[in-house]
Amino acid sequence: MDTIGPALRVAALWGAWLLLMLFHVELGLMPLFHGASVEIQSQVPARQLPRLFLAMLVYVLLPVWALLLAVHAATAPAGWSAAVGWRAAQFALSLLYSATNVVHLMADIRIPDSRGDQVLLMLALTLVGGLLNLETWRWWQA
Repeated sequence: MDTIGPALRVAALWGAWLLLMLFHVELGLMPLFHGASVEIQSQVPARQLPRLFLAMLVYVLLPVWALLLAVHAATAPAGWSAAVGWRAAQFALSLLYSATNVVHLMADIRIPDSRGDQVLLMLALTLVGGLLNLETWRWWQA
């Protein structure tokens, strides 16, 4: 049974997801480099912003940990990070992130002044998430 390949595929997909997420943020800030504002009409009170930023940090850090655990599992296939429980957790996390990507994609599509490049990038994130769901499922079932 191949235990290294699935873990590496999962790690690669988490890496691709993280790169696309990073570019999603960077692309959103690109107007700054051309003298345009990126300010949005926020409904979040200023006192709540630190909590929002912390949530965003956790949202990005969890896939980093998932990637590191998948790499560890690939390098130690008989180790703790390749245990069935951790593989199930990878699958559950991928489902959660796919759900948030679909919601974000739908929101981006529905915004009247949404940018096509951001919608395309969210579509790519959603597709990578779908592939990640498939690979984490296969890995969990292996």
